[in-house]
Amino acid sequence: MSDTITVNGTEHSVPDDPRVTLLDFLRQHIGLTGTKKGCDHGQCGACTVIVNGMRINSCLTLAAMHDGDSVTTIEGLGTPEAPSSLQTAFVEHDGYQCGYCTPGQICSATAMLDEIASGFASDASENLQGEMRPTPEEIRERMSGNLCRCGAYANIVAAIQDVAGKGDAR
Repeated sequence: MSDTITVNGTEHSVPDDPRVTLLDFLRQHIGLTGTKKGCDHGQCGACTVIVNGMRINSCLTLAAMHDGDSVTTIEGLGTPEAPSSLQTAFVEHDGYQCGYCTPGQICSATAMLDEIASGFASDASENLQGEMRPTPEEIRERMSGNLCRCGAYANIVAAIQDVAGKGDAR
């Protein structure tokens, strides 16, 4: 066991307290406050991060469970000077309003586009094999775990479709 978690390319020691959630580890222990605490019950998606390429709700998992894992947060996807394609598209399509859910939305969308590219089917997929297409229905289904209280869903879908059409989520 390595007793470390790699976050955005930097290794950090796993917290001594095994009760610390991954969300609290990111926010309170290493100071990455981009990931938000929304409901703290895994129902809103504000805390979505990418662990070993898969999106998860960081409020529902313990940091100690991720010894040796690689975690990507919103801070690891881009910077104000060099935003990711999805971050740029969210701005261009007004895919945020208050912005609270936006980090989780962007992390989720980044991993979702990777899922589609890898051929992972969803309940909205036309078939279980072959090419998956990022249709509006497919995007809505796959993003259904990320809530936006401001109701910017149409703009979020447009931003994701824009990036999906270009083939570059990062």
